[in-house]
Amino acid sequence: MNNIKVNYLNQEYEVGSGTTLFEFSKKFSNDYQFPIIIGKINHKVAELNTKIQKDCQIELFDISSVIGNRVYERGLIFLYVKAIKNVLNKDVIIEHSIDRGIYTEIVDYQEEFNDQVINTIIVEMEKLVSQKLPFEKLSLLRTEAIDYFEKNQETSKADLLKYISNTYVNFYRLDGMYDYFYGEMPIDTSNLKWFDLTKTDSNGIVLSFPNVYLDCQITDYVHHKMLFNEFSNYHQWIETINLNNVSDLNREISRDGAKELVYMCENEQNSRLMDIAKTIKNNNKRLILIAGPSSSGKTTTSKKLVMYLKSLGLNPQELSVDDYFLNREVTPKKSNGAYDFESIAAVNVELFKKQMQDLLANQEVELPKYNFLLGKSEMSGKRFKLAANDILIIEGLHALNPQLMPIVEKEQVYKIYLSPLTSLNLDNHNRVSTTDNRILRRMIRDNKHRGYNAETTLGNWQNVREGEENNVFPYQDEADVVFNTSLIYELGALRVFAEPLLFSISEDSPHYSEALRLINLLRTALPISGENIPHDSIIREFIGNNYFK
Repeated sequence: MNNIKVNYLNQEYEVGSGTTLFEFSKKFSNDYQFPIIIGKINHKVAELNTKIQKDCQIELFDISSVIGNRVYERGLIFLYVKAIKNVLNKDVIIEHSIDRGIYTEIVDYQEEFNDQVINTIIVEMEKLVSQKLPFEKLSLLRTEAIDYFEKNQETSKADLLKYISNTYVNFYRLDGMYDYFYGEMPIDTSNLKWFDLTKTDSNGIVLSFPNVYLDCQITDYVHHKMLFNEFSNYHQWIETINLNNVSDLNREISRDGAKELVYMCENEQNSRLMDIAKTIKNNNKRLILIAGPSSSGKTTTSKKLVMYLKSLGLNPQELSVDDYFLNREVTPKKSNGAYDFESIAAVNVELFKKQMQDLLANQEVELPKYNFLLGKSEMSGKRFKLAANDILIIEGLHALNPQLMPIVEKEQVYKIYLSPLTSLNLDNHNRVSTTDNRILRRMIRDNKHRGYNAETTLGNWQNVREGEENNVFPYQDEADVVFNTSLIYELGALRVFAEPLLFSISEDSPHYSEALRLINLLRTALPISGENIPHDSIIREFIGNNYFK
């Protein structure tokens, strides 16, 4: 047997040709907090049963890494689907993320869930884990895969495959059950032992698993009622217009480029924002706080809200928390030495609170303006004062954080939490995550407006996500209303702009596998021309030609 040279963590090893990644990884299992679940060979993601055939560089990952955690989630979903099929003989729809878990609904299950049902599913999942069942990858002709899913009445998968041009597709088999997933799987079920199931008030089930941004802890499920209801209401609306999965979106795009759908979605979203404006007027609110995670559309939403409030005869004024950043040299740093721009400690809280207090007392202040190029806070020279009937609108990452809140009567304040809550999934078992939606938005905006390439955005994303977990998500329940800024059609619209940026990432980049994953996600949706998107759309905040810029 010929020996192959393998570089792992800058050390050279020799292995026999045909050695699997799993066999190689055994030597280093004690170096990891959790079992190794996936690897990379020359920066390309490789499942652990992949054979090493030539000299290469190898990386290994457990579930404490983003890539490993994603593989864990994918395998756990298949395990969960299989367990429900075994004990209830039902299918399950993987709906959306909710409070660090995934909300799911069992298809055509008429009875009410109780602890016994939940425990039965858990016991079955634990049994499948103990059996160490392999995830077997099979390659099928796309036409054969479509025939299989149609025969088994899994129309969501069959319909989506009709819009994919691949000759072959990869199936996975788990204990005799076949399914199609968009990404790699664990080698077997033995490492999928960390999970929890929680029943919700809506007779759904939340599947929880280790959170990579919270030291791989499984947190107790907290029901965020407003966020959950916004998801539910939006999902009901898209069902009303006969859209359930991306294949339905593709159907509309193939008919007329989705022109009518685009304007229908924009009108629906604008109508909801106008309802918020009317609530503000009817309740005599004086201070409006708008917050949300990165790329949730805070800027456009606040500017559109200003326009709607003006149409109701009010006089709103805008401010951004971003202009209250501290000078770069006193910005807090993370343990790795990187600046922690997502922390509330990066904001001049005292100046912000004082100026807000002065403004609400009808006093004049000189507003700061942050120079992002120099990393310095500068006084703008702009004198600002609220008239007695003015409304102050403040948007920013930390706008709902109580530490930033000036002393003001609660009745005067209205708090809005934004997030692009994706409700249109690929099929019943493959969701489009809100996080993926946001990173695509941010990548396009970073390149178009800030000159960053896609690799820079991907490299910074983990820091952004960690900051959100600590500084944004904990305050979502402070809001008076949750506003969904996603648009059903946007995956097709973002594809046109994001795909070329992702293709610019070379194969030797550490971010190549992530770029490839996002490319494959985008290619499930037919492209939508930017010409069809109104200039006041939230999407324009990212792709350019925004009316409000």
